[in-house]
Amino acid sequence: MSSTVEIQNPILRGFNPDPSIVRVGDDYYIATSTFEWFPGVQIYHSRDLVNWRLLTRPLRRASQLNMIGDPDSCGIWAPCLTHADGQFWLIYTDVKRYGRATVGGASGASLRDFHNFLVTSKTIDGEWSDPIYLNSSGFDPSLFHDDDGRKYLVNMLWDHRPGKNRFAGILLQEYSVKEGRLIGEAKNIFPGTPLGFTEAPHLYKRNGWYYLITAEGGTFWGHSVTMARSRKIDGPYELHPDTYIMSARHRPDMELQRAGHADLVDTQNGDTYMVYLCGRPLRNRGRCTLGRETAIQKMVWGKDDWLRTLDGKELPTITTPAPGLPAHPFPATPERVDFNEPQLPIDFQWLRTPYPEDIFSLTARPGFLRLFGRETVGSVFRQSLVARRQQAHCISAATVLEFEPKHFQQMAGLICYYNSYKFHYFHISHDATIGKHLRVMSCLPDTPQSDAFTAPIAIPSGKSVHLRVEIDFERLHFAYRVEGDKEWHWLPEQFDASILSDEASQPGMANFTGAFVGMACHDMSGSAHPSDFDLFEYQERAYRENPFGEVPKSS
Repeated sequence: MSSTVEIQNPILRGFNPDPSIVRVGDDYYIATSTFEWFPGVQIYHSRDLVNWRLLTRPLRRASQLNMIGDPDSCGIWAPCLTHADGQFWLIYTDVKRYGRATVGGASGASLRDFHNFLVTSKTIDGEWSDPIYLNSSGFDPSLFHDDDGRKYLVNMLWDHRPGKNRFAGILLQEYSVKEGRLIGEAKNIFPGTPLGFTEAPHLYKRNGWYYLITAEGGTFWGHSVTMARSRKIDGPYELHPDTYIMSARHRPDMELQRAGHADLVDTQNGDTYMVYLCGRPLRNRGRCTLGRETAIQKMVWGKDDWLRTLDGKELPTITTPAPGLPAHPFPATPERVDFNEPQLPIDFQWLRTPYPEDIFSLTARPGFLRLFGRETVGSVFRQSLVARRQQAHCISAATVLEFEPKHFQQMAGLICYYNSYKFHYFHISHDATIGKHLRVMSCLPDTPQSDAFTAPIAIPSGKSVHLRVEIDFERLHFAYRVEGDKEWHWLPEQFDASILSDEASQPGMANFTGAFVGMACHDMSGSAHPSDFDLFEYQERAYRENPFGEVPKSS
């Protein structure tokens, strides 16, 4: 590969925040947060830093992770992936209560519950161990392997007390492999800068210096990467001459915004790259419907042993020079899934439960994904919703389902989902007067009436129904076609896709994920009435001025 090849950012598109990167030989791995989506933690693989594939999700057993009851945007925060002593080490937080945020207008107590754990595995895509509990003093834990064989955990410290800085600094504590626990006293080694919201610590060692990078400014428009260093691991730490080595907080013109929460990796050739989260806001809405994504940037060490961007401007860039490694592309993900295998394709996830057999089956009716109607859309306990990330601003998605509801509390269909109070749900249901029908239920975070329904459209019983969504930036349209119809029928309404974003929210709510599109089934009567989905199609495409002009391949 020529050294002139450029990496295109973001490298991990769609909801993939809080990247942690590690190199093992010629292989690179990035772990990202999954929050309330199960299985927990996404791990991506690359051999050239240009091409990436989703490889595995390690937290897939109830003994490792049970998020039933976890609120929206809680669950798995900020994993840290490292490799030492012949095995992989994965640190993660399971957040059980978000509490009141540090913003005006937020309500509730400022108490939070976050529990930090460690799992290990000899192979990246094998079975990972049951977790070792570490602490609950804060979130964003990271494990550092020193060159003398000792290991240390760092995490941010949460202080709920009135008048205190809730982001109260970075704690350091030694971890004993022999005892399987933290030992010694925890020490606050870095109080943060005036920018505040000090979190996401990672430690490194280079030329006799311990380097600490943190995220500051909050994970929205003020986000930044801060660097400090010390000759001793427990400090004192001196700040980088520029303090912040990456931020777009003063540059609203940058295509990549919200840059922060970074991690470093050295290539085989000795080059240093930094991965970080970013957001790409819709131009005429200022909302990041794709969530927080992962970008990468080549960095350079100066003669003063400080790290900087290549041009010294400390800004996120849409391209960066590739490291000149042999090209290693991966096969493209199929656009259509026919559910002929006994496992879900890796692009799909569900919400919270480690017991997927309670909400879906791929064997009850071979060739179909059967969803069992469970609790309401947005339930934090048992909700039958299987979806994949929206990873481009312009997409087409479609599904075909067989569903014969008997009651108005039974519904199933195609859903565009962010969380329990932000979604557009194009569903089939039943009414004693109308019979079987289609309608859209929207939950809107920024209107006086948060839930809205379109008028019901009667459809015949005993026939499969094709459902389709077209998204072009903030513009969202639904269409349907009943078995035997030749033409698609478009709903007259244009829906607002921009609500499926972090930024569309009431003050103080937790919003850290991204837009998903998928299939759902709900039965509020408690009878678990099922729906069968024959296929799911997802296509990323160019912007369409007229979204009604083309039909999906499933037609």
